[in-house]
Amino acid sequence: MKYLKILLHLCIVIVLTLVTQVGGLIWIAVFGYFKYRKSLWNKRKRLLSFSVIYLLCVFFIIPILAPLNNRRALPVFDDHIAPHNLGYVFLCRNYVHDDLYYFMDFHSESYYSSISGQKMIYLDAGFPFIDGFPLLPHLSHNDGRKIDIAFAYQTSTGESTESNPSLLGYGVFTEPLDNTVTQAQKCKDAGYWQYDYAKYLGYNIDEDLEIDGGFTKYMIKDMLTWQSAEKIFIEPHLITRLELNELDPYQRSKIRYHGCHAVRHDDHIHIQISK
Repeated sequence: MKYLKILLHLCIVIVLTLVTQVGGLIWIAVFGYFKYRKSLWNKRKRLLSFSVIYLLCVFFIIPILAPLNNRRALPVFDDHIAPHNLGYVFLCRNYVHDDLYYFMDFHSESYYSSISGQKMIYLDAGFPFIDGFPLLPHLSHNDGRKIDIAFAYQTSTGESTESNPSLLGYGVFTEPLDNTVTQAQKCKDAGYWQYDYAKYLGYNIDEDLEIDGGFTKYMIKDMLTWQSAEKIFIEPHLITRLELNELDPYQRSKIRYHGCHAVRHDDHIHIQISK
């Protein structure tokens, strides 16, 4: 029984570390304290204590320590930028390098004030500490210089909205308008089974929404005006649909195909800035 408890705690620490980076360490600190003090508190009280301490760390301690690693938490309640849901904040997945923070602040303000009157909605960004620490399941979100941004959406009547058709922000794809073989199908036929696995995570909560091509195109074009914008990943059929081939050749060269080894990018925009 003792070894089963140790194994359980080990599994919890691993999962919390992979999902939040800091949760495993906080779990060790809290339950290690209870073990050291030989506390008589039951499991419910211990879990409640962990939850309270975890939230205190997320909202008050980690934002103070993260700048030591040149990371900052993106705003949560702001006029022109916000997370798709608070899960990204609770899991500490909203941290970016200082350079990307200023990049996002500028372009979200531009998007809000210049054209849309809507907030720019972000998804996964990065963890607060340690360059090279993976933000699973992403392949490259490990240095604070990459972020996923939600498309702009509109209702079937053409009304712009900050809402997203996916509960998690991923997995509800914008399919090609024609009936040609999709890039997703080509990748799956080539053996890359993971290419559209996000569809199993993306519960569609509003089937009335569709991509707002005009506002999404503006977001991409505006971000590409900065020299530091290194590359943008987006699905090939959307490059044509959003008329991005008409961009200046230098800006167009920064729009890349991510490859079959990654996942579909017709549910979000991936932006990366240079060092």
